[in-house]
Amino acid sequence: MKKTAIVLGIILILIMIIGGSLIGSYNSLVTADENVKSKWSQVENQLQRRMDLIPNLVATVKGYAAHENEVFTAIADARSKLAGAQTINEKVAADDELSSALSRLLVIVENYPDLKANQNFIALQDELSGTENRLTIARQDYNEAVQTFNTSIKRFPKNIIAGMFNFESYTYYEAEEGAEKAPVVNFGE
Repeated sequence: MKKTAIVLGIILILIMIIGGSLIGSYNSLVTADENVKSKWSQVENQLQRRMDLIPNLVATVKGYAAHENEVFTAIADARSKLAGAQTINEKVAADDELSSALSRLLVIVENYPDLKANQNFIALQDELSGTENRLTIARQDYNEAVQTFNTSIKRFPKNIIAGMFNFESYTYYEAEEGAEKAPVVNFGE
């Protein structure tokens, strides 16, 4: 009788230890998952901030360079794609397209010295530059959170718990292929 009580006590302690470990692992996965979502939210926040600045920047440039319609159209199209993007991959692709269109816009600005000296334009350009810096940091923070989470769900024993509760890997924020090259802008040459 005494041996049975001891064996039951040991089994109960093991169940409590294993159960506590499972609960702790699950909770740490939930925390890491929420961290990734929070970091992505910051990326989206900065993308929205940039999208809100762009119409003012474009309107200022249009006053000086009304005949550059192709660039203005590309920016509008890219903004629409970003606004309509549903998945992370769609948003990354639309963001890359918007960044490319903005680069072309800023190249055009070089041909208009009066525009470069315009105080509204300078303020908008500074605001956009600050937003781009915040966006870069938000992307980096997101990728770090993704790395932590993805590593966590692949390591034993959390991989078992991740599988049981359908935790899936997140996609890193990566620039599209060729993004390292500066865009080429032709001025009808």
